[in-house]
Amino acid sequence: MIEAAMIWNEPNNRAHWDRALDPDGAGFADLAIRAGQAIRSANPAVTRVLGGVSPIDPAWLADMRARGVLDAVDAVAVHGFPVDWNLWPLDAWPARIAAVEAAVPGMPVWVTEVGVGSFGAEEVQLFGLERTAQLLVGRVPRIFWYSLFDLPMTWGEDGRHREAEGSSYYRHFYMGLIRPDGSPKPALDVYAAHAADIGLMQWFDFEDSRLDEAVGWLRRLGTRRVRTGLSWADSFRPGALDWFDRQMAALAEFDVTLTFAFTPRHLGLAPHHASPPRDPQAFADFCAAMIARYAPSGATRSPVPFTVVEGASPSPLDYATRKDAA
Repeated sequence: MIEAAMIWNEPNNRAHWDRALDPDGAGFADLAIRAGQAIRSANPAVTRVLGGVSPIDPAWLADMRARGVLDAVDAVAVHGFPVDWNLWPLDAWPARIAAVEAAVPGMPVWVTEVGVGSFGAEEVQLFGLERTAQLLVGRVPRIFWYSLFDLPMTWGEDGRHREAEGSSYYRHFYMGLIRPDGSPKPALDVYAAHAADIGLMQWFDFEDSRLDEAVGWLRRLGTRRVRTGLSWADSFRPGALDWFDRQMAALAEFDVTLTFAFTPRHLGLAPHHASPPRDPQAFADFCAAMIARYAPSGATRSPVPFTVVEGASPSPLDYATRKDAA
């Protein structure tokens, strides 16, 4: 069920990798090389992807190349949000991809997060999705829209400065195609028209109650590829393997790009999920164990039976009915 394994999430983003504890990037390079080798040993058929670079930074990628990281992965990934967070226009996507390709010659470049939020207006998101599809479909091998669900305001977002970031913080809560009450935004229909070419990226929190509903939407939208994650930090929670098993069983029918990231507080140089770990091999061992469990070498796909719990408000069936009647 696992097409690809992504090594960390936005490793050049201070919110996800503490540069103060690893100022020259040598610690992350060591971690990425170890993880890439561990994943390859567990299953050589799984594509190894260097975690999505955000902001897009060819110089950082060139440095990782010089440190040997690209020898331990099969593709590199970038994340871009030009309408909401990045200081470049939407139409600059082709130039941004070309700059990355020049920094990592011969490496496939995936776009594992791209999105336009509805913070200002839902019509902006609708236009942004359609234009993004025009710019990226056929240009890169993999595209994942971020995201399926809005982040509920009551959950909060784990940023560095939170509300002090102004609208940049609040935009985190409007990136989904489905509102917190379960109702679809106008851009959902646009996404459905591109579902064969654009996957969906959705983080699931530990024991996330939205998992069943998400699977229903993915099926009805015709989504083929899904990107999500298994948290190294969560693996130390009671019942972690039960939750991981349930999440992977739910997604068994899709081609999954699985992100491994987030340092357990007790294993970091500092007690924070963005801290470099004291022992990078421990992260590599986690990656290998998860690949061995969910994508064992030589195994063929045998989808795990999974029943969507209907009755969420509104049900994914409402979307199917609305589309059939159109």
